[in-house]
Amino acid sequence: MRKYFGTDGVRGHVGQAPMTVDFALRLASAAARVLAPSGGSVLIGKDTRLSGYMFESALEAGFVAAGVTVLLAGPLPTPGIAYLCRRLRTDFGVVISASHNAYHDNGIKFFDGAGDKLSDDLESAIEALIEEDPITQSSSKLGQAKRIDSARTDYQWFCRSTVADGVDFTGMQVVIDCSHGAAYKVAPRVFSELGADVIPIGCSPNGRNINLRCGSTHPELLQATVRGVGAQIGIALDGDGDRVVMVDENGALVDGDQLIHLLAMDALERGALQGPVVGTVMSNLGLQRSLESRGVTFLRAAVGDRNVLALLKEHGGQLGGETSGHIIDLSRTTTGDGLVTALSVLAVMQSTGRSLSDLTSAMPRFPQILINVRADGRPDLAAAPVRASVGAVEQRLGERGRVVLRASGTEPVVRVMVEGEDESEVRHAAEEIAAAVGAAPVLR
Repeated sequence: MRKYFGTDGVRGHVGQAPMTVDFALRLASAAARVLAPSGGSVLIGKDTRLSGYMFESALEAGFVAAGVTVLLAGPLPTPGIAYLCRRLRTDFGVVISASHNAYHDNGIKFFDGAGDKLSDDLESAIEALIEEDPITQSSSKLGQAKRIDSARTDYQWFCRSTVADGVDFTGMQVVIDCSHGAAYKVAPRVFSELGADVIPIGCSPNGRNINLRCGSTHPELLQATVRGVGAQIGIALDGDGDRVVMVDENGALVDGDQLIHLLAMDALERGALQGPVVGTVMSNLGLQRSLESRGVTFLRAAVGDRNVLALLKEHGGQLGGETSGHIIDLSRTTTGDGLVTALSVLAVMQSTGRSLSDLTSAMPRFPQILINVRADGRPDLAAAPVRASVGAVEQRLGERGRVVLRASGTEPVVRVMVEGEDESEVRHAAEEIAAAVGAAPVLR
């Protein structure tokens, strides 16, 4: 167990440990010693949170003092930083973002020079140095800091390069919700450049409205807009642009499981699907059964894109992701990229002439109820009442469903998920387990 790094970097409430300026300075100094011990360069990007300026300055100071040159990309989606680490050949990259969380949270996550998330060993090595005082090199060994003015346009070019030559979205009306986040400039321009008639929403960040009643976690406005204007598709990104959910022409929500299924079926038909498809313990059972009925192996990883990626690499797969819309396609990029995923889906629609509702109808969806139980501490999920409740539900469901119980790595909640064939039965079972979790003793 690491003290600071969770499932996706360091994250927390701004002004409370660990999300303070002092910690960010120490983190930068520690990371420099581990990732660029002989100097080198780091690329820093961020989303649109007000606190991003503060943490950007603190990280810049820590890196420069440690002898590392800092390249500042400004607001840019997380996958854009992963790509630019490779393009600019930096030693590593940093993103200042709390993804889908509200603006009062923020986080710091790292990529290595190849655009991959750091290994557990590297994160542990950084943590081991955080408590030490930040270092300051002599003047002759200090790093420098400079802005990368071409960062946004370079990433736009990369996104366009992931679709085949000749792809043209002319005639398609697309509503894009950028969650007032990091993709607010990039996403509308990419689709416009490919010919789409773009209606942007959630593209007016003010530092405090990121993810506020918009984006992939709150798609209601997108659904209403798609229905209202009669668009062919709606696209909702999260605050840092690595997740995407969609809305079909009828205003129905299309989640990550359905998008994975759509892309897997397209790759399978083209003879381009390699290895197994990887989901998580939260992926809908309908996704697994549909893929397996077509001879495609489906594997489940623990929640978290880094776990999905590890399983893909271990088994030689290329496509995987999470229900939340964090989808990885290693044939196109190294990490989850909401914009690249959306482009891939529109390319399938364009090449087949089929609507999104038609393309997603092939995957059956099992009723799945998720309840987030607020947790001030760490509830004892092994307590007898919790185990008894879970056991009783599993016995009733048998092979007709599943139970998943886990503590979130990004929020102070325990997620209770029950899935089965009958929605009423599933809902009752989820509420039963949630009540037991809520009453469980807290571990000290």
